[in-house]
Amino acid sequence: MEYSFRPLGKTCAATGGPLQPGTFVHSVLIERQGNFERLDFSPAGWNGMPSGALARWRCRVPESLRPRETPLDPEALLTYFEQLVEDANPAHHKLRYVLALFLLQRRRLKLDGSRTDGADEFLQVSGSRGEGPYEILDQQLPEPEIKQLQAEIGQLVASGWNAA
Repeated sequence: MEYSFRPLGKTCAATGGPLQPGTFVHSVLIERQGNFERLDFSPAGWNGMPSGALARWRCRVPESLRPRETPLDPEALLTYFEQLVEDANPAHHKLRYVLALFLLQRRRLKLDGSRTDGADEFLQVSGSRGEGPYEILDQQLPEPEIKQLQAEIGQLVASGWNAA
C-alpha cells in the first residue's frame, strides 16, 4: 500500500512560527477524517506526541538551497563602472570587464565594436543613454574567475555600496 503526505512544512504546527533552517524538528503523522496528515513541530512547540499520532520522527530543516539574491541595479552598477573607468587602476581591470559584461547583458551598455592593439583586444562599449564611449581590455577570464568576480559584485551590493 502506498501513502502520500506533504513534505516538511515551513511553520510549526503548535506555535505558527517559522521552522528555522538547520534546526531539528519533530514530525508526526496523524489521521484526520480518513486522511493522513503530517504535522511539524519546532523544539519550542513540541510537547510530546499529540493524541491520535500514528508515527513520529525527527528531521533537520534543510538550509536554504538557494541564497536570496539581491537584485543588481544596472543604474547603480553603471555609476560604479564609470568610477572604475575614471580611476584607471590596473588592479580593477578584471572587475571593470565583468561589470561591462553584466551591463551588456542587461542592455545598459551596448557593444560598438572592438579593436586590437598588439596582443590586447579591447571592447568598445557605450551606454544605452549616450554615456561613454568606453574601452575595456578583454580579460579572457575563465568561467570560475568570472563567477568569483560576480560574487564580489553581489557582496558589494549587499554591503550597501552607494553610488553617491
